[in-house]
Amino acid sequence: MSSFPVLRIIMNLTITNLLHQQNSKLKKIKSLIYNKDMIIVLGLAFASGIPLGLTGATLQAWFAVENVSVATIGLLALIGQPYVYKFVWAPLMDAVVLPFGGRRRGWLFVTQWGIAGTLALMALLSPSQSPGKLALIALVLAFLSASQDIVVDAYRTEILKPEARGTGSAMHVTGYRIAMLVSGGIALIMADSIGFKTTYLIMAGIMILASIVTLFAKEPEMYQTKIPKFHEAVIEPFKEFLTRKYAWWLLFLIVYYKLGDAFAGALTSAFLIDLGFSLKTIGFSFKTTGLIATLVGAFVGGIILTKMRLYVALFWFGVLQAASNLMYLWLALSGTNHFVMLSTIFVENLCGSMGTAAFLALLMSLCDKRYTATQFALFTAASAVGRVYVTPLAGYIVEATGWAQFYVWTFIISLPGLVLLAFLKKPIINASEIKEQPELATT
Repeated sequence: MSSFPVLRIIMNLTITNLLHQQNSKLKKIKSLIYNKDMIIVLGLAFASGIPLGLTGATLQAWFAVENVSVATIGLLALIGQPYVYKFVWAPLMDAVVLPFGGRRRGWLFVTQWGIAGTLALMALLSPSQSPGKLALIALVLAFLSASQDIVVDAYRTEILKPEARGTGSAMHVTGYRIAMLVSGGIALIMADSIGFKTTYLIMAGIMILASIVTLFAKEPEMYQTKIPKFHEAVIEPFKEFLTRKYAWWLLFLIVYYKLGDAFAGALTSAFLIDLGFSLKTIGFSFKTTGLIATLVGAFVGGIILTKMRLYVALFWFGVLQAASNLMYLWLALSGTNHFVMLSTIFVENLCGSMGTAAFLALLMSLCDKRYTATQFALFTAASAVGRVYVTPLAGYIVEATGWAQFYVWTFIISLPGLVLLAFLKKPIINASEIKEQPELATT
């Protein structure tokens, strides 16, 4: 009997210790989320995401509403070529410091205001009257957008400490997805009422407002004592990465990990319109269901990444990401079913945002901080290969097989990425567990 008080004391101490540990973890998570750097990451991600929707799903819808063929709409994915080749001019942004704003902020201002001006120019044209000119200007928009992405990715990688990569990736996904909903879902709702031309003009104004975030962004710490010469910035980033063991296999993984996801989302707007959903319904669904799912997925993904090995998160998020493509198959077989459509949008956004958060954390862990802009541009360019060069085939596959079989293929295309991930387990674990590289520290 006398032992009971002792047991109670031990139990109370154990519970108190567990609660203290839990509170410490919660405080650590809060400190990672609620700080100025994370808010800036969120704001820059929003600015980065605005142009992509306006050269992708919204542009597709504009062409579809004006009765352009599905095959032609599929070819619009070629507008995204700058996302594949952005590593070519990324060294310029590592080596050249503009006379205003600083090394990163100066380039942010140039690209963001250039994007706003290009969107305004697109508002003057029409797919039915000038499809070639509109596509060409959209290509310029994609170039400016890819250039902004180079700087945003470099900035995020440079200001985030290794332990904040997962949370920072989640914040980036959140801001990026919100922007895509604005330039996708909300833009479609607006276009249904006021037309696409006025909508694109309003999006130009939103882009100018988004650039205000750059004013509050601080220049990241320099990881070297001097800016590299241009020829060094061109050669060394590629030499450093490509001489690593498994370098080419890692590039293949970067290409394939999001390939099925990109393939499934290539013709989403055209798919939903073809099923009989109105622009307003599509836009509202993306605005509400998609936004909620994105926020939940990014938050949950960010929390999991603080507690789980990056490799494990990449694998399970990849499985969910691949499986979510089959939701589109369900919708294709169900027809104009609002419940199935909302369920599909929710699951796709939830799984997609979790997968992207882990994927971005992987890319940051692979970067040598001496060459952040160029190496991150190389990695994201590799990931864009599938979206740009494979998805143009989507329109032809749909016309040949129908929507249902097309989405079965998007699931199958997702599987090689998971196989490559398993093969590269050891190098991924080694890269993600490096806390800091002493030789890259500020001197």
